[in-house]
Amino acid sequence: MNRAVMIEIDLEKENKAIAQEYKELLRISYQTLTAEDKKLIRKAFDVSVEAHKEQRRKSGEAYIFHPIAVAKIVASEIGLGATSIAAALLHDVVEDTDLTVHDIERMFNSKVAQLVEGLTKISMVQKDLNMSMQAENFRKMILTLNDDVRVILIKLADRLHNMQTMDSMREDKQTKIASETLYIYAPLAHRLGLYNIKTKLEDLGLKYTEPVIYNDIISKIKETKEEQDDYIKSISEVLKKSLNDEGVEYIIKGRPKSIYSIRRKMLAQNVSFEEVYDKFALRIVYKANQHDEKFIAWKIYSIVTDHYRPSPSRLRDWISSPKSTGYEALHITVMGPKGRWVEVQVRSERMDEIAEKGYAAHYKYKNGATEESGLDVWLNLLKEALENSETNAVDFVEDFKMNLYSKEIFVFTPKGEIKSLPKGATSLDFAFSIHSEIGIRTRGTRVNGKLVPLNFELKSGDQIEVITSQHQKPTINWIDYVTTSRAKTKIKNVLNENTKKIGEEGKELLTRKLKHLKITMSEQVINELVNFFKLKTSLDLFYRVGIGAIENQQLKDFAAQKSNTFINFFKNKMKRSSSNTADEDIHRPIVNSNYDVLVFGKDQDKLDYKLSPCCNPIPGDDVFGFVTINEGIKVHKKDCPNAIGMQSNYAYRIMLAKWIDSSQEEFKAIINVTGMDVLGLTNQLTKVISNNMHVNIQSIALSTDAGIFNGQITVIVQNNTILKKMITNIKKIDGVDKVTREYKT
Repeated sequence: MNRAVMIEIDLEKENKAIAQEYKELLRISYQTLTAEDKKLIRKAFDVSVEAHKEQRRKSGEAYIFHPIAVAKIVASEIGLGATSIAAALLHDVVEDTDLTVHDIERMFNSKVAQLVEGLTKISMVQKDLNMSMQAENFRKMILTLNDDVRVILIKLADRLHNMQTMDSMREDKQTKIASETLYIYAPLAHRLGLYNIKTKLEDLGLKYTEPVIYNDIISKIKETKEEQDDYIKSISEVLKKSLNDEGVEYIIKGRPKSIYSIRRKMLAQNVSFEEVYDKFALRIVYKANQHDEKFIAWKIYSIVTDHYRPSPSRLRDWISSPKSTGYEALHITVMGPKGRWVEVQVRSERMDEIAEKGYAAHYKYKNGATEESGLDVWLNLLKEALENSETNAVDFVEDFKMNLYSKEIFVFTPKGEIKSLPKGATSLDFAFSIHSEIGIRTRGTRVNGKLVPLNFELKSGDQIEVITSQHQKPTINWIDYVTTSRAKTKIKNVLNENTKKIGEEGKELLTRKLKHLKITMSEQVINELVNFFKLKTSLDLFYRVGIGAIENQQLKDFAAQKSNTFINFFKNKMKRSSSNTADEDIHRPIVNSNYDVLVFGKDQDKLDYKLSPCCNPIPGDDVFGFVTINEGIKVHKKDCPNAIGMQSNYAYRIMLAKWIDSSQEEFKAIINVTGMDVLGLTNQLTKVISNNMHVNIQSIALSTDAGIFNGQITVIVQNNTILKKMITNIKKIDGVDKVTREYKT
């Protein structure tokens, strides 16, 4: 058979697969599609197939499979209607082909065109060299919420499919995209109540940022799956009998914890996979009309706690007070067989649908509500973050992200109305959450009848009263008293207004003072003054003059220095060059064949660098280089707590780095040891460490408290292999419970 015939057969096979995918798209739609809807989707499909017919993805498959896959996620997992499905099919045509937004509007309608335009805007952000392109990209994406929240929902579907099909990409590209996903897209899915998509994004993010750990957890989950299934079955059998006796209509599902959440728990609690106790949960989904929903939920709670002892501190009632994402459920943590804690989630079918599909399920359960009217709820949830759009992109994204992932607390007004705030919110945050004007005028706050500071951290159940005064104004300290972006933005705005006003007065005053010193105010003079006083902007300068922080004598010193500029220029130059040389001598690594060296980039260049104190890498650790603005290359561990943020926001500053030739150079490592206070433990510890070749003890600090032993040992080692061997030997000592390496935060 000749090649031309084989290609023809392959194309025929591919076309059949495309047609099959299209049928599947219509079949799985969460919405009821009318004949008109199907016509719209078919037209979008035909236009997309034609537009992308010459394109292929990196994996070699026809490009059209990507928009169809995105449309399937939009239809089934997010549950949007025909307009959004059509926009998902067309989401790349304006960016990748000759079609324009105007063409889309002419062929379809203004709504589809508006969504496609929003998606195109997100993709076509111009690179700004002075700022993180990715942060700016996120900001543009988030600002499209002002137009239509469906743009973000389709973008999430697009990101999910890209994450699912990244295997054929370069490793550095995979790390960058996965870091962005963990940094912003997963929290965004969480905030929109799309928990399924959030979990998938987090697990895939971990797969590409920490592949070894991801694969290790996967294999361990597979190993223990049969045992866990039997365990869930044993609990289910006990509960089924009682639920049947009470006439409850239900289904019970076992739900393993996501790979990402297991990893997060391992890090947070400093434990191994085996020590994570609640690796799975039981979900009871029951049938009920809305009138009986709450009653049946508490009936099921009663049945569960009749059989298994609950942990009082781990009851979560999101039925009486739903999360701001709309999530409703009862979460009960009980002591199951074999002394293991198990989380039991209780939800009605309606609550389950809202938990799975968030956005779409909300308007389905609102009588007569349409897709469009349901949008308002979501826009209101997210618009607060958009108020701060004037700050730089990185700050904006950080602020926005903080509000996405924060857990919630529920507090009360003096009249007993309930308000939701992010965990960590203060009494001043509460004042701003009622109204900006109340926040600005806050003089004091009472929590549960007691006068408390403005930065008092609130807990669920607190009742807060705000005391206001017409004469009160925010001070610069207030920014440190609040955690919500709404409060921070309002405080900054008021402070900026005051600063500008005082700055204007300060500028006039400075002009007069300089005139006395025979200096004419000019742009050059202002810049010289800003540098002289080590300030950042001219507004800082004028403001300080306005409030009297810059005295006449300091201005006279400036005038004297200015008249002697020529001599000072040479003095400063000499000082600078000598201090730079000193700095270089301190930070330049000794590059010698007998020492460990770090090499950078594909060509393995030997460059100057500094080891970052936040994660304290030593030879043998997986590392990367980060090009800073003022301090050259800083080297971080790949699992450094700051790695995800850096790789996401500043991907263009990341450098490949690796250690070569581990032999002589010595590094400091801090080891924490905990266990039972056994006689002779100190002696055993020092013996084990000194028996390890090439290890020197720098310091050792031990303490005991009520039979518990705590020790911190600082050792000097040559590389990671020696350190790991030593830690393994310490773990074998009788009475030792945990041995961990400490990283500075």
